[in-house]
Amino acid sequence: MSRVKDEVRKREARVESASGIGQEALRVPGILIASVIYSIGINMFLRPLHLYSGGFMGFAQLLTTLLRDFFGVNTGKLDLSGIFYYLFNLPAIVIAFRTMRKRFVVKSVLTVTCITALLTIVPIPAKPILEERIANCLVAGIMAGAGVGLSLLMGASDGGMDLIGMILVQKNGHFSVGKVNIAANCVLYGICLLLFDIPTVIYSLIYSVISSMMCDRVHIQNINSQVLIVTKLRDTEPMEIEIMGEMNRGLTRWEGKGSFTGEQETILMAVVNKQELHQLLVIVRSHDPAAFVMVDEGVGVEGHFLRKIT
Repeated sequence: MSRVKDEVRKREARVESASGIGQEALRVPGILIASVIYSIGINMFLRPLHLYSGGFMGFAQLLTTLLRDFFGVNTGKLDLSGIFYYLFNLPAIVIAFRTMRKRFVVKSVLTVTCITALLTIVPIPAKPILEERIANCLVAGIMAGAGVGLSLLMGASDGGMDLIGMILVQKNGHFSVGKVNIAANCVLYGICLLLFDIPTVIYSLIYSVISSMMCDRVHIQNINSQVLIVTKLRDTEPMEIEIMGEMNRGLTRWEGKGSFTGEQETILMAVVNKQELHQLLVIVRSHDPAAFVMVDEGVGVEGHFLRKIT
């Protein structure tokens, strides 16, 4: 057993070393693409409708509207939404710096900076691109949600409620980034309901729900999968060492016997997130191409379970 633990520790050290600066640099293009998708969705499809995005961006838009229309602050052609968005994110980044991995915080700062810059560059059409208002809401929600989800998939965040959501997910698996966004948006749109007309709030809510659903679809680290591996290998130790060492996931093993064949079998059980599922299957097939593998997605997990959301 001690030899197995030593082998696992060695593999974990090699994997941690291999996933350093080089691997993170490969994620930067993904972060840039996510920022572009998000910014286009907001500026070109949502803002021409005079609707409000969710989370910190929505609060930034709301504050800009209050200063301009209710307090008469003349900002000229300068849109303060991006600036307020950046300022709102500073406390969230400080919280993340204390609770999340440092490489995640660095990539999140990059994402927030890119989004802020792109929101000032991407033009806002004078009138909606699509004729139907609902169609613009759907496209904006899909693009913004995909952009947020992709940034999360790259191990970063666009800031705001997504950062807070990821902290809550890490502490309690019953949360999801999308659900946290919906809760925050209820507060935001409640304020909008007091200040603006009902259609503005309704269409903004439609956008928010679509965006949150799309985010959860793309952010597959949120989805846990239970995997049962039935193998006839005499010695499963090399497979177990590779799974535990390279994936940093625990395994449960018990011995079984085929009812029809009467042959002795080993059953391994692991719980991984959906993003890790392919890696696990590759490892299993490399050791036993004939292994019988069962996958159950969307399982709930209680107790000690490492939630790799970044």
